[in-house]
Amino acid sequence: MTRILLFTGKGGVGKTTAAAATAVRAARSGLKTLVVSTDTAHSLADALGVTAAAEPAEVEPCLYLHQVDAQRSLERQWGELRDYARGVFAELGLDEVTAEEITVLPGAEEVIALLELREQAGTGSWDVIVVDCAPTAETLRLLALPEALDWHVNRLLPVGRRLLRTLSPLVRRVAMVSVPDDRVVGAGERLHRALMEVRALLTGPDASVRLVLTPEAVVLAEARRTLTSLSLYGYRVDAAVANRVFPSEGADPWRERWVAAQSRHLAEVAESFAPLPVHTVPYLEAEPVGPDALARVAEAMYGGADPFAPPAGEPPLRITADGELVLALPLADKGAVDLARKGDELIVTVGPYRRVLALPAALARRSVRDAALSDGRLRVRFQSGGPDD
Repeated sequence: MTRILLFTGKGGVGKTTAAAATAVRAARSGLKTLVVSTDTAHSLADALGVTAAAEPAEVEPCLYLHQVDAQRSLERQWGELRDYARGVFAELGLDEVTAEEITVLPGAEEVIALLELREQAGTGSWDVIVVDCAPTAETLRLLALPEALDWHVNRLLPVGRRLLRTLSPLVRRVAMVSVPDDRVVGAGERLHRALMEVRALLTGPDASVRLVLTPEAVVLAEARRTLTSLSLYGYRVDAAVANRVFPSEGADPWRERWVAAQSRHLAEVAESFAPLPVHTVPYLEAEPVGPDALARVAEAMYGGADPFAPPAGEPPLRITADGELVLALPLADKGAVDLARKGDELIVTVGPYRRVLALPAALARRSVRDAALSDGRLRVRFQSGGPDD
């Protein structure tokens, strides 16, 4: 199986450097490695000191960089949908250039990068795929998208198909625009299935997320929230990377204050993320550009540890043998967690984030008996009887 590692963190903390260094480490360990980015900033090529290509290009033995050509991939993955949208805008009187610009959907590049990741993993050509993700807020929205889309598609698509067939002549006469035919709807269904396959891949036993941070109060606060949110959506976090740590040796008075402040924050990092390992990277004398410099970063980051071992521990969401649903919510505050039952769904809200869990048939027939958050885990117990209203 392909080991997949995703790196994310607050903007500017060095996640691209950490991802690129990990990819170099994998390749120089003899693992055929692909490094790819879902971040529209596309700074991976700059970190590696190479020019990016549309197809996976060899940087050095066993190391390949893939910078997704969103326009070309969009045509291939989403062609029927874009053609339909262009046609509708043309019918509304927009010129071809304007219609082309409007049909470039916000966030499409990140979604296409996920679809490309799925295709590359499906080839079986790679031992390791390293993903340089967008900053945390964008990454959370992106990783939550497949399941949220699944909820809407499963409820709306069957009804929507019938309505489209019934109302198509009326819409054409009144609104003077074409209604999507079965071919267009089928393209949407294929996209939906592909995104669900992406989710299954990234929540599987061979994928994990690494949170990159700097030892600062604001950055640490966001990293803590991200750990909770990723677990809510079912993604494993297997380590944190503390970047730009000032060395204590030979510090002048100005740097001594930074060292003292970072030491306090590093203690908080260790406490917050325990039992996950925290890999530290010192503040470097120069920007690490190129494979050799990145290899030195990886050595400082991992030392003798194996960064490509399968993630240990239980998955974030599991159902025990006695029918208890357990969802990992590390660092979640009890006051920020809300639980609701609607039919055969369990709705879990943590702060601004919400996940709708479709209960398996064995639990959907049973009412919730009680729920408790303790030791970073939400435990929901069920009893015999019908589901709650």
